[in-house]
Amino acid sequence: VVSGAWSDLRAQSGLQTFEREALIIETAQGVRHAFTVEVAVTPEQKAQGLMFRRTLAPDAGMLFLYRIEWPVAMWMKNTYIPLDMLFIGRDGRIRDIAERTVPGSLQAIAPDAPVLAVLELNGGTVERLGIKVGDRVIHPAFQGEQAPAGQ
Repeated sequence: VVSGAWSDLRAQSGLQTFEREALIIETAQGVRHAFTVEVAVTPEQKAQGLMFRRTLAPDAGMLFLYRIEWPVAMWMKNTYIPLDMLFIGRDGRIRDIAERTVPGSLQAIAPDAPVLAVLELNGGTVERLGIKVGDRVIHPAFQGEQAPAGQ
């Protein structure tokens, strides 16, 4: 299905569409990993998330943004691919990570403290790239940080 036709199909089926933005994860060693993420900001987008997806590109993900730091809980209902969930504070620092979540599970996945955002990536990405709690996420949502153009 071509891109425009896919958007029309999604709209007809009631599925949400998402803006795509650049995001970088910088490890404590200064290594930067670039991603293109879909951004979920509306309640409908957050409710749908990555449900019904069969694949996700290695450098893709979804960023769930909240207006304030909030006690967040996620689940994997109607989600067909394992995900790594990164829970991010207002300062852009990763506060908690849930690796390789179980597709279809209704078990709540939540950090110990409120967060401003959750970043979902392909399951195994955290281990493959050596991403750890305390690493920094660079995106305009975090204290005005901007991802460099072209990344």
